[in-house]
Formats: sequence, structure tokens, C-alpha cells
Amino acid sequence: MLNHALMHQTVIGEEALLQMEMAGEYPDVVIACTGGGSNFGGFAFPFVRENLRHGKQTRVIAAEPAASPSLTKGKYAFDYGDTARMAPVVKMHTLGHTFIPPEIHAGGLRYHGMAPQVSALVEHGYVEARAVKQLHTFEAALTFMRSEGIVPAPEPTHAIAVAIEEALKCKETGERKVIAFNLSGHGHFDMAAYDTYLKGQLTDYEYPEQEIAAAMAHLPQVG
Repeated sequence: MLNHALMHQTVIGEEALLQMEMAGEYPDVVIACTGGGSNFGGFAFPFVRENLRHGKQTRVIAAEPAASPSLTKGKYAFDYGDTARMAPVVKMHTLGHTFIPPEIHAGGLRYHGMAPQVSALVEHGYVEARAVKQLHTFEAALTFMRSEGIVPAPEPTHAIAVAIEEALKCKETGERKVIAFNLSGHGHFDMAAYDTYLKGQLTDYEYPEQEIAAAMAHLPQVG
């Protein structure tokens, strides 16, 4: 995922800023799911800009699948953006371009690397990264749909799970925080995934450390 794709998407975050202004609020925490970075960057980058330029103190959290944890378990290194090694070599958090993602239902988050800009922001501490297990995301999705009447796609359920975690922390501490997350898609075409979960047939998958190490051996040598 190259940086220009994220820049096009920031219209979403700019719109979110205006919506918060209309509501008379400003987020203490901003959360979005991330696989390659376009959804996350599109929503979160305008808030990162406000932190850097105008001194805002918003926490920015990238929620990724535990099955494809490039930000939380990957290496910050130069790598190809695709398995065929045709895309440019860029510095990013990566599990290795030979990484074969598991068959999780959040298909839009199954990617070996991360956009260079998102990677740099995480590396320098401007963005937090959190990995979420598949079963936890579906549990959060059910809580959300029973409360809001909206069926979310499997991808944004990662952001929903983290948002609920942050809200529960506030409940414990008695703090009041404004938490904004990006509900980036509906789950009307993912009902089979929910059916599988409700039947108890869905499983968690964490990418094995040894497989990550094996993929690292195929990183291109740069410099």
C-alpha cells in the first residue's frame, strides 16, 4: 500500500473533523482498522495532523488482526509490496512478502505489510498499534449491532472491539472521553461469517513466530 492511496482517503478524516465540530466535541481517542493502511490513514491522518500542528492530544490507535500482525509483530524494514516482487521496495512494517495470510473473514485486512507513512508514525510513537483476535472482533460486533442496529463488516469490527475496550477502561476509571472510530463498511454480504461464528465454528489464528522468522529471510537486501 503506497502513500498516495492514503492521501486520497483522507477526505474521510476531514469529514469526520467537521462532523465532530458540528457535534461540539473533539475526540480523545481515534481508532480505525488497518490491513494495508488506506482505511486507517484516511480516517486518522487528519487527526494526526492536528496533533502535530496544533498541539491536540488525541490518542490514535491502529487496530489490526492478530492473524496478520504486521505492526505489532512485523519488522520495520525494506520490503516488496507484493508477492510477485513487482511493486516498489519501501520501508514498512512487514511480515515478509512471502507471508501467506490465514483465511480470516476480514479479507480486507489480509496483507503482509503496512503503508510506509503508517509504519513511520507507529515507529516514532505517534500512533499506537493493537492486534485483535478474530473471535473477540465478532463478539464486539454482536454487542454493537444489538446496541446500534447496524451489522458491521468484519474489517471494522477490529476498530469496534478496541473502541469498546477503551470505553470500558473509562467506565473503570470514571473518566469521560470522546471515542471516535471508523465504521468503514456494512456486513450485509458477510452474513455467512456471522452464521459460522454463532454456530461456534469460527476459530482464532495467530501467526506463528517461526513462520514470521522464515519470511524475514526473504527480505530484499538494501544499502
